[in-house]
Amino acid sequence: MDGCWHVFLIFCFLFFQISPHLLLFCGILLGFVFVQQLVYLRIEGRTLTPAHILSSHAKSHAWNKKADLVQSLYPRVRVLCWIMTRPENLQKRLQHVNATWAQHCNLVLYMSSQSSDFPTVGLNVSEGRSQLYWKTIRAFQHIQKHHLQHADWFLKADDDTFVVLENLRYLLSQHDTEKPLYFGHKFRPFVRQGYMSGGAGYVLSREALRRFVQGFVTGRCTHFSSLEDMALGRCMEIMGVKAVDTRDANLRETFNPFWPDKHLIHKDNTKKQDSLYSYYKTKLGPECCSDFVISFHYLRAADMYMLEYYTYHLRPFGYKYRFNPHHHQNNTIEINQTNTQ
Repeated sequence: MDGCWHVFLIFCFLFFQISPHLLLFCGILLGFVFVQQLVYLRIEGRTLTPAHILSSHAKSHAWNKKADLVQSLYPRVRVLCWIMTRPENLQKRLQHVNATWAQHCNLVLYMSSQSSDFPTVGLNVSEGRSQLYWKTIRAFQHIQKHHLQHADWFLKADDDTFVVLENLRYLLSQHDTEKPLYFGHKFRPFVRQGYMSGGAGYVLSREALRRFVQGFVTGRCTHFSSLEDMALGRCMEIMGVKAVDTRDANLRETFNPFWPDKHLIHKDNTKKQDSLYSYYKTKLGPECCSDFVISFHYLRAADMYMLEYYTYHLRPFGYKYRFNPHHHQNNTIEINQTNTQ
């Protein structure tokens, strides 16, 4: 590999002798290849140090937390994030969640079948897909017992989910945590009011958390299925917890059950697959997702750093964001036209 770089640099020098413009192109290509190699390092039980540097750099200055609204929401809309994981994912996934979006939570808990120094909370359950709902039940029972007053809202996410906490707080700031509410990407089979996708992440209000735990105390809710998100949704409905429509003013989704390109790139099989479950009509392409997206799912460790970079670093020069989240007529096309004026 080193020899290839030497040859490449020699060609760059020769290009400079021909034209400075070719040297500029050579430099751009070199930068692109370097960033690609840096970000897409495969993580097979080893630490991705460069990306950790990116994350700490992002926390230090790239995101301006001095914005009045954001600053006021952080202590006022307190979000406890609990991430469902398993022992073998501590190095492969969890350390990268912890280094990126989890830094924006008010409080973070990592729930597993075993305790560890990471730290993870051991829930005294077995591992496996058949145990996901038990793990969810035990996690919410633990939170209700130990952390009910430490936060206002309670987010459950997987260790391959990416969440933009600032956008989540903005959504939650419009609701009362003492009302029985829960939020996420709404699916429609099996539960009359719909239920929230587990992979996209879902949020319970404090009152919803109380009712969920109480449902198992009274026997109104039971472990009747291993399908975690559907079973929790059934309990929510039984206990009178409302499944909130989390789409934005233009009916675009904020919680998303797949990775970004699955929603952005139009594919017939994608739309057919999603329409079988989604409660609302599926949109693909740029209008699939809200400007205030909250989550994506099925992400690799490297993708966590990519989304962290795009969310908190990348800004086109001269772009002035004028979108009014309360205005029902805004759309991506209008925003683009406004910014070219």
